[in-house]
This record gives sequence, structure tokens and C-alpha cells, in this order.
Amino acid sequence: MTSFLFAMVASFLAATGSRDQLLVAHLRERLGGSYALLLLAITTAIATAFIAAWFGGTLAGQLSSDAATMFVAIAMLLAAVECAWPNRARTPQEPTRSLGAIGIVLFLRQLTDSSRFLIAAFAAALASPMLAASGGAIGGAAAVCFGWFLGGKLEHLPLRLIRLCLAAVLFLLAVWIGLTARGLIG
Repeated sequence: MTSFLFAMVASFLAATGSRDQLLVAHLRERLGGSYALLLLAITTAIATAFIAAWFGGTLAGQLSSDAATMFVAIAMLLAAVECAWPNRARTPQEPTRSLGAIGIVLFLRQLTDSSRFLIAAFAAALASPMLAASGGAIGGAAAVCFGWFLGGKLEHLPLRLIRLCLAAVLFLLAVWIGLTARGLIG
């Protein structure tokens, strides 16, 4: 149950202000309140969460306990970098109305974001990929739903500050977990 809760909360927090959430908010604003867009965003969030957890579960069988803990630290460090990295993606001026194209872009953005790094890490370290996948899917789906419901109002939130604070917390946790895995702190 721990991997479920960690993955759900971490996935939602790490996806706050992320590229996929901003894209969904922008498309909702430009295209209107399309429930097909919302369903597509939720579907890609679920699919990428299960792929990340599958990857983490595959690693779980090959890693020792200390190595799995170090993998969590590395994943948190990568997530911190991704959260701190400035989002310079331009919003499409004339977005396509093709759900297929939107789905591919969302899928690829989500597959490589910090939320999925964390889901993979929790699946590997806690050796429960299905719980991590389920929690990550709920957290990721909630994040894109939040973006869809807010639409253009999402950009008025202090997303950069939120992401920088999250990056700092993830960095500190990564250092602490890494030092613990190496036995340097108790």
C-alpha cells in the first residue's frame, strides 16, 4: 500500500505545472471543453503510469535492496532536474483537432516526465509494480484533469515557483535517500 500512496502523491505533485498538464489546459482553452480530450489525457496518463511501473518492476528483480534504494535516489534526482528545468515549450498557435496527434504528443511527454521516473522508482524499490502503477495512474490522471478543469486559469498560478520548490524538495530527498543507501547516515 505504501507504493500506491507514494506513487499517487508524487505523481500528482510532480505533474503540477508539467508540460502535459499545460498542454491539456491550453487545448481545452483553445478547443473548448471536449470530453474526448479529457478522456484521452486520462488514458495516456494511465498507460504511461503502467509502462513506468512495468519498467520499475522489471528492475526490481535484478536489484538488491540497497541498489533499489539508490535507484529511488537517482530517480528523485532526475525528477528534481526535470522539475527545475524551465518549460520553454511554445503552445501551438493553431492546435490540431486530431485526437490521434494530441494523444501521441501527450503520451511522449508523459512517458519522459518526472512523475513516471518516480513511479518506476517506487515500483522497483517497493517491489509492488501494480500498486505503484495504480497510484501513479490516479495521480497522473488527477493532474491532467486539474489542467483540463482549470483551462487557461492554470497559467495564472505560480507554476514556476511551485516546480522550483518541488525540485528543491526532491533534490533534498534524493540526497538523503542516497546517503542512507550508502550507509553514510542512519
